Amino acid sequence: MNSIRRGVCSGSFDPVTCGHVDIFERAARLFDELTVCVFHNRQKEGFFSVEERVRLLREATRHIDGLKVTAFSGLLADFLRQEDIHFIVRGLRSVADLEYETPAERLNHQLGNQVETVFLLTNPRYGHISSSAIRELVAFGADASGLVPPCVAEALAGKTR
Repeated sequence: MNSIRRGVCSGSFDPVTCGHVDIFERAARLFDELTVCVFHNRQKEGFFSVEERVRLLREATRHIDGLKVTAFSGLLADFLRQEDIHFIVRGLRSVADLEYETPAERLNHQLGNQVETVFLLTNPRYGHISSSAIRELVAFGADASGLVPPCVAEALAGKTR
């Protein structure tokens, strides 16, 4: 393993929330390099396109040193090998999140020998926020300001879903 500590926060980030950004800020302090990777789920149509999500993430995280944003379609284990990343960072809002993340952690560890998952507890201030909840609020015409970064709130206001 190399001496540079590289971590990845992966997800759909559709849309990125203030809770996500908080996890990115905290994780960036733990690693020399942190990558936020938008994974394209071919079985789901996104609220925002992958390109839009990458653009919004870059804007929402430009204040975080050592962070880069990218996209990938495929297995996380393949991305980790390609980028020489050995740490996965996941935010946990609740025990339900831990139960959901545990099988994925075990699979990723098995697929990538020296891969470790680091779990960060969500700041209680953001524990009730999820991308799916934001999409539902917006579908009913609610304003998501304060729950998502300002650039995302602006982009959501322009959506007509």
